[in-house]
Amino acid sequence: MGSERQRGQRGASVPEAEAAGSRKPQSDEAHSAFTPPLGMPLPPVPEDDHPTSEFAVPEGLGSGRSESATETDTEGSAFVPPAGVKTGPQNGQAANFPAFTPPNGIPAIQLTNEGPWQDRMRAMLRMPISERPVPERQERQDEAGPAVPRVLDLILRIGELLLAGGEGAEDVEAAMFGVAHAYGLDRCEPTVTFTLLSVSYQPSLVDDPVTASRTVRRRGTDYTRLSAVFRLVDDITSGEDFTLEEAYRRLAEIRRNRHPYPGWALTLAGGALAGAASMLVGGDWPVFFAAAVGAMLGDRLAWLASGRGLPEFYQFVAAAMPPAAMGVALSLAGVGLQSSAVITGGLFALIPGRALVAGVQDGLTGYYITAAARLLEVVYLIVGIVCGVLTVLYGGLQLDAKLNPEAALRQVDRPAVQIVAAMLLALTFSILLQQERHTVLFVTLNGGVAWVVYGALHNTAGVPAVAATTVAAGLVGLFGQMLSRYRYASALPYVTAAIGPLLPGSATYFGLLALAQGNLDRGIAHLTQAAALALAIAIGVNLGNEAARLFLKAPRPETEASGRRAAKRTRGF
Repeated sequence: MGSERQRGQRGASVPEAEAAGSRKPQSDEAHSAFTPPLGMPLPPVPEDDHPTSEFAVPEGLGSGRSESATETDTEGSAFVPPAGVKTGPQNGQAANFPAFTPPNGIPAIQLTNEGPWQDRMRAMLRMPISERPVPERQERQDEAGPAVPRVLDLILRIGELLLAGGEGAEDVEAAMFGVAHAYGLDRCEPTVTFTLLSVSYQPSLVDDPVTASRTVRRRGTDYTRLSAVFRLVDDITSGEDFTLEEAYRRLAEIRRNRHPYPGWALTLAGGALAGAASMLVGGDWPVFFAAAVGAMLGDRLAWLASGRGLPEFYQFVAAAMPPAAMGVALSLAGVGLQSSAVITGGLFALIPGRALVAGVQDGLTGYYITAAARLLEVVYLIVGIVCGVLTVLYGGLQLDAKLNPEAALRQVDRPAVQIVAAMLLALTFSILLQQERHTVLFVTLNGGVAWVVYGALHNTAGVPAVAATTVAAGLVGLFGQMLSRYRYASALPYVTAAIGPLLPGSATYFGLLALAQGNLDRGIAHLTQAAALALAIAIGVNLGNEAARLFLKAPRPETEASGRRAAKRTRGF
């Protein structure tokens, strides 16, 4: 094969030999092992000093140069259209695509800056990395380019605050990717698990990636801080010249901000929540105050356990015992009050609805590891509640307390009182979640709507409780997503507190009571119903959110390809 190449070179014309002699000698790396077969001529030698490309334009095709090109022009790219193909605008229309694919690829997807950044970043996250549009880099006057380590650190700190505040994994990744995209890091991949955040950036296909990670060790419920972080991300992704120094300054202010409500207000809100829940299941005003006192004692006991450094499991055990003890004490006193309503109200204030909704939402969006961890956390917290309540109930039964599990079958028909109680429950729940004051009114109304829909379907129309709960939770998620889009904020402050009236407190209590009395069949049936209601709440909220994103903003013609992609159905295997 080498001799054939030599014979082909001997047969070259004299002008070609003189032109070759005036150039620098080519290195051995420039020769290709894929030489043409015997009898086939070699491709023409280029006129510049660069080695011949194996993907050169074959002989006979135009090089894409105009007729007015001079001999001093540099060699054109191999990715040029053949001779006779025009690429300029014709008759006022856009230029045609070239015959060959450009080196950077043809941008098949274009995302506009219209709409919430959450939707734009979710759409890009669900695309393969090779199909994502290149970010529009802003010319920054104080920086020659993005400082990659500092940008990655900012991304991780923002993601830490969102994940610690209870935000879903997909929304956390969308926020992290939005910040990276705003600062020009297009080849960036964020990853979120239950306690670990990581982000990897690869400048190009031949460069080594840069990876950073951060562990979320402490979690806290403060939706005011969560909303502030969302506003920061919105400012960064809005396309304005938002420098890293400004972002770090805003982030430091968010971390320094104190909670909007003091500790005593949270204790009173917990008591009012338990009292409102007791009236929701049939209690009167004396039951309201008894449930409130029990819940406030449980809250103070849980704070004492937290100050001693006990894990959260034991804090829930401590918080569940005073409301149950209050109900048992009323039953032993024989004052004629509904002890079951007192205990149920205390359970409403403890059921981890926020973590349950976030866990199911992560599972529905494909984040199975994070969803499994969140649901396992919910299981541990519920087991703590079970241990605290069962300990007190078993002691009360040994003292011949008259706890009637048949009270679960009674229908309470007080729509006006229940609507007010549902709105009060949502109001106090929003205070416990440390929400901003301007969101409390919307959450209160949303909670009232949820209970009206549930009561109309279940109590009036006779729809099963699980189906009625799903529809009511779906409306909560829909209205919450609409409000969050209007405010360009997270949907959690408008959704989490509004689902409070739908939490399965009574089913949980009667299941625990049946277990304490040794009736396993009835206890398992009630607890299964409680689990079904909890899943119905989470699925309904997620369904309402997805419906809002799908129908509220129809895609424009130029952005039809930017719809969110989902995983393909596995078809059972």
